[in-house]
Amino acid sequence: MSTLARRHVSTLVRRHVKYTTILAMTLTLAISALLAGCGAKAHADPAAGAPPPAQVERQTNGDTFSVDDPDKFPLVTAGEHDAAPELNVTGTVNVDVSRAVPVVSLASGRITEIHARVGDAVKNGQLLLKVLSADISQAFSDYRQAVVDEVLAKAQLNRSTLLYQKGAVAQKDLEVAQDVEDKALVTVENTLARLKVLGAEPKSPTAAVSIYAPASGIVTDQQVTAASGTQGLASPNLMTISDLSHVWIVCDVYENKLSLVRVGESAEIRLNAYPERVLKGRISNIGAILDPNLRTAKVRLEVPNPGILRLGMFVTATFHGQQKVTRAVVPSTAILHLHDRDWVYVWADGPQFQRIEVAGGNMVAGNMQEVTGIKPGQQVVQNALALQATVEH
Repeated sequence: MSTLARRHVSTLVRRHVKYTTILAMTLTLAISALLAGCGAKAHADPAAGAPPPAQVERQTNGDTFSVDDPDKFPLVTAGEHDAAPELNVTGTVNVDVSRAVPVVSLASGRITEIHARVGDAVKNGQLLLKVLSADISQAFSDYRQAVVDEVLAKAQLNRSTLLYQKGAVAQKDLEVAQDVEDKALVTVENTLARLKVLGAEPKSPTAAVSIYAPASGIVTDQQVTAASGTQGLASPNLMTISDLSHVWIVCDVYENKLSLVRVGESAEIRLNAYPERVLKGRISNIGAILDPNLRTAKVRLEVPNPGILRLGMFVTATFHGQQKVTRAVVPSTAILHLHDRDWVYVWADGPQFQRIEVAGGNMVAGNMQEVTGIKPGQQVVQNALALQATVEH
């Protein structure tokens, strides 16, 4: 290689080293600036942002909590309110069994016609159905035969009377004829009565018997359909007609609440279908037997029906106690609804609050609510939801 060529190569090498050194220094400065910016963000002044949340420490008791800044949760003192105790229970509308009349057929046979259905309003004497019955046919046959036998017995008695007057027969023959006539009359009366019991008309000899409504009301039960059969009294009632002008409301009351209900007292009835209507009912019976599983007793209310009560409706019955009791009242915001229960936070000592389960009652003036589980005068957190949110956080 000549001297000129070696100088040229040497110049190129020196330029390459210079450029490489400059590039490395530039990358180093850029990385240092980036790391410095991240460090500045990581060590920002806490005072420049929002204040840190209150710190909560759970105590040994699972429902007691300690906060580092209790002043963030204002307290209110539970007041007191005098009111008669109330008991709200659910119930259902039922038929007053003393106003339910069964429809029966003493004649067995096949149903040929039905003129009323479940839910229909019927009147006393209205035709409900017809039954084609072999019992009716046999009853008519016996009745006609008894009538014929009585006619023959009467003719024999007349003839025996005439012969006795002529001295042609003895008195005993006349007495025998009289006895036959008397028995024939009894047979006619018995067969006629059987026809009437079966519901047939003696003047209309037919195998079909008509069944009429024994009372006015609503058909609340039907056990037969067209072309079905009935075995008379051995079968279930064909229909049931109920007078719904008065109904029963049957409620389940727990064993520990039975002291709040007494026979003869009244109760308020509220319906889901008509929330603006409040009806009055009278307690007519408290069941003597408790449900062994639910530990409840059946309480029966008698209620006049203004026309809106329907069988099977769900209602809410409110019973009022006789003696007034004093209960604590707190703002509605002080009650925490958690897991289908009601709780309040009661100030325990210093920075500690205890969560106590309560039973919510009626609302009173000033957006206050009755509670049982705490005493009047205790201090509770005014906004239980705020403290609960801090606890969960």
